[in-house]
Amino acid sequence: MNIDYSQFLNMIPEVTLTVILLIVFVVDLLTAQKASPLAIHQAENGELALAKEQVPAGVKAQGEFRKWFNPFVCVLMLIHVLINIFPTAAAESFGGMYVTNASIGIIKTILAFGTLIVLIQSREWLTRPDTAFKEGEFYVLVISTLLGMNMMVSANHFLMFFLGLEMASVPMACLVAMDKYRHFSAEAGAKFIITATFSSGVMLFGISFIYGATGSLYFEDVVSHISATPLSILGMVFFFSGLGFKISLVPFHFWTADTYQGAPTAVTGYLSVVSKGAAAFALCAILMKVFAPMVEYWRYMLMVVVVLSITIANLFAIHQKNLKRFMAFSSISQAGYIVLAIIGNTALSVAALSYYVLIYVVANLAVFAIISSVEEHQGTVDMDSYNGFYKTNPRLSFIMTLALFSLGGIPPFAGMFSKFFAFMAAADGAQVTTTIGALTYAVVFIALVNTVISLYYYLLIVKAMFIKPNDNPLPTFKSATSTKLALAICTFGVVAFGVCSAVYEWIAGAAGVGM
Repeated sequence: MNIDYSQFLNMIPEVTLTVILLIVFVVDLLTAQKASPLAIHQAENGELALAKEQVPAGVKAQGEFRKWFNPFVCVLMLIHVLINIFPTAAAESFGGMYVTNASIGIIKTILAFGTLIVLIQSREWLTRPDTAFKEGEFYVLVISTLLGMNMMVSANHFLMFFLGLEMASVPMACLVAMDKYRHFSAEAGAKFIITATFSSGVMLFGISFIYGATGSLYFEDVVSHISATPLSILGMVFFFSGLGFKISLVPFHFWTADTYQGAPTAVTGYLSVVSKGAAAFALCAILMKVFAPMVEYWRYMLMVVVVLSITIANLFAIHQKNLKRFMAFSSISQAGYIVLAIIGNTALSVAALSYYVLIYVVANLAVFAIISSVEEHQGTVDMDSYNGFYKTNPRLSFIMTLALFSLGGIPPFAGMFSKFFAFMAAADGAQVTTTIGALTYAVVFIALVNTVISLYYYLLIVKAMFIKPNDNPLPTFKSATSTKLALAICTFGVVAFGVCSAVYEWIAGAAGVGM
């Protein structure tokens, strides 16, 4: 059997990620040292020295002997982003199972950009004595998940899509349970793997129905043979249900809050942004491409799910006191807004979804970077602990406020523009005189009303930091340089991506939207 290796030239993002994965694995293998007995003891007993001066000298060296490792991996990821930031020509490989084009290339760049920010801000967490010896494993797992997401986004065959999905899900379960002795991380990992396995099974069941109805797993063959038969509709519903678990859409969201709370905060940020974004991209592509002949059915389904996700998540978020659980319900609500753009079923939907995910990346990761830094230095993720936070940490409070304003859609921050484009994409071409058009405008109106509700609970955190009195606020602390860098990137994105029109034009041009 002869293999045409030139096909790999169409897979530059995957090739570069594979090379980075091998380099990181080999470097870690050659330079890693065993964990100290004290570090293992601390991990098993959930102990954590909150201040550097509390860490014994020998253990401190354990966590800091590879200061170059995180910058090295981040530079490799930056090179990957820069290589793949340029427009990608349309191409296919391996019998049409893998496809790429300019829009897919931009999607992969956004996912890689989010991963880069996660890697930068994870350094502070990975210098702890009980996590330093797992640093290499963390990078390998993160890059592996990103590689799976890339394959999932470029899939033109249901088998390729499913393999990419599992390539992303299995390492993610390991990441969630990485702090297995602390903060319910093991429980979070168990819940994640159970729900991921169940959702994958449901999805595979749906794919089998689609194959039974069309006789093929290639997307082009499916779309040319599929029709609104009971078998096809059931297959579409099962497939959507399985992917709904990955995106955390209501009513497939029950695992989200517990998993987000128990997972390491850096992993939670990665799970809420990059993983969710990749699944949303895949959902958009498959619904608009494969199930195009059944658009009237999946539009109604999306409308119900969007309304439920945005509304229920907002109501639950109001009552949360744990910031990670709070951000879990916030991410469910944001997933509803992301999926809202797909309802329009036009090129504008692809552009709006891509732009929304990009803005969501910088805003959400800014919040998680601050939560992680506070957790590492003060050992708390409780919202009440942030009362009076501005008095002792004004810069972090200010950046947190900017990020929350962006998530809430307050102008002139980028989040306002992302929501505007999502609303516009959903209503694009809708005629209020038709049933589907009237329902579309109703869903957009409900989403707009829920934006006001989301502003309320985001402002609860701002109120706690700036207004609520606290005689003993969290003490002043100095964030790690890596955390400052991640926050600088995110803050720049929150402020600049909205007012700089070239960013949206870059995305819209790749998606084929006429400007």
